[in-house]
Order: sequence, then structure tokens, then C-alpha cells
Amino acid sequence: MNSGLILFNKPPGITSFDALRDIKRSLGTGKVGHTGTLDKFASGLLIVLVGRALRLSRWFTHCDKKYRAKIHFGEETDTLDPEGEIIAKAPLPSREDAERTLKQFTGSVMQAPPAFSAIHVNGKRASNLARSGNAPEMKKRPVTIYELELLSWEPPFADIFVHCSSGTYIRSLARDIAIAAGSRAHLCELKRTHVGGFCIEEKKHEEEKDYSIMAINKTVINFIGMPWFEVNTNEKREILQGKPLDRILKIKTLDSSVENSSLNQAAAVFEGEELIAIIEKNGLNAALNWKYACVLG
Repeated sequence: MNSGLILFNKPPGITSFDALRDIKRSLGTGKVGHTGTLDKFASGLLIVLVGRALRLSRWFTHCDKKYRAKIHFGEETDTLDPEGEIIAKAPLPSREDAERTLKQFTGSVMQAPPAFSAIHVNGKRASNLARSGNAPEMKKRPVTIYELELLSWEPPFADIFVHCSSGTYIRSLARDIAIAAGSRAHLCELKRTHVGGFCIEEKKHEEEKDYSIMAINKTVINFIGMPWFEVNTNEKREILQGKPLDRILKIKTLDSSVENSSLNQAAAVFEGEELIAIIEKNGLNAALNWKYACVLG
């Protein structure tokens, strides 16, 4: 199989880019890309797309995430992780203050990304600007924290569980929690356990390198929260020819196994278990329901 996805359990100490280099070498192809960077110090689930599946990156990137993280209270670093320089110190909060503060960061919150990040500011990476001594002002943006729980408290460390929307920076979350509790902090450990419906088995050793490629089937599409249509062979041919979607899909029923889909503006189209296309709601023409977004045939 030369197209699909890999669930890679990234160990700490290597960048996401380095992980891709090993996978490319193993598979013998350069058509490999990940759908959500993990910092070098972090570990856990990295979803890697291979071959034609690379064209699906933006829909996989949209998935919500789950993490286990360890916050080091009392010291904030410039990178907000253990690899940075200490830039501020403050007293440790009490457990009660820390738990009370967590409640402030559940739901929709405004978050400023770290200066040391891959976000582009005026056409340049924020991290490159920060390393040159010109740390940019990082504008706050909305993110959603679905669940935030204190798992253990062993000062100066606190283990937390986070279920959040795409685009959330756990390093920023640790910083903001500490400041709200009257302290300072950085993230010293981070493990991504879930991306959408995908998860990393805790029993699996991080050192194991599993480059098994999974096909993008209906189960995978459900895992990223996207509904789908089923078409027959003739309808598949019409889609590959770019025929109007509304005529093809007018008597079709959208699969309802995905509830409260976060991708309610998109749907997949299958013939059997073969993914044919990704389509999107047509906001430009109210008379037409769907438009082509990506055809894989």
C-alpha cells in the first residue's frame, strides 16, 4: 500500500521532521507529511499521511486532541518548555489555587501562542524571530478546552489531562494557568494520547517504530469526525469526470454514525471502502449543496 496513514508514537528528543525522515527512509518515498507538529521534548501520537493521502492533510489537522502534561511551577522559560532559559520566577501556588484556576480555562478561551512556535508573523516564523532577539507580539486567538483535570500534585510539579481543540498550545496553557494562580511555570513533559478518534496504546513502548500504513476507509473518516456518502460504480465514474454533485447525490443519505461532527461543512464519498473524494458545503451558491474539494480517483 503506497497511500494512507501511519499512527506513529513519537519518542521525546526528536523533532517531528526527524521522525518523518526515518519514515521516508523506511518506506522509500518522499511523499510523507504529518498533520500536527509535536515539540522536540514532547512524545505521543503523530498522524503521518503517505502518498495521495497527503491531499487530506487539512481535514486531519482539524481534529481535536488529548494530552497528558506535567507543569513545572515556579519557573517560566522563554520557550515555555524544559529546553529554554528561565526568564521569570514566582512562588508556588497551593493545590487549591491550582485546581480553582483550572476551571477558568475550561470552555472557549483566548490564547496567545508561544513566541517560540511555527506560526508565521509578517511572513516569518515566530520562532526564528524570537531566536534573533526580536520576539514578536503573539495575538490571542480563540481555542476550546473541552476538559481540563488535575491528575496529581507533587510541588513544584502538577500532572494534568487536557482535551482541546485543534490549534491549542499546551505550553501556553501551562503559562496562563500559572499566571492566573499567582505563579509562573513551564511545561516539562507532554504526551499526546489522542487525535480525533485515534489513540496511542499506553502498553506500546515509545521506542518501537511501527510504519504500518492504514487505508483511509470509512472507520478512519469517522475517527476524524467526518460523515460520508456511498456511491455506486457509475456514480463514481461521474464524480471522477467532475459531473455536478447535487445530481449525483440528490437521493443519497449522509451517513449519520458521526454525531455532532466538527467537520459539518465537509463529507467524504466512498464506493465500498474506497475513498473517492472529499466534498464541501457550497456557501457561494445556495442552490447547490455541495462542491468538490479533493478528488482522489
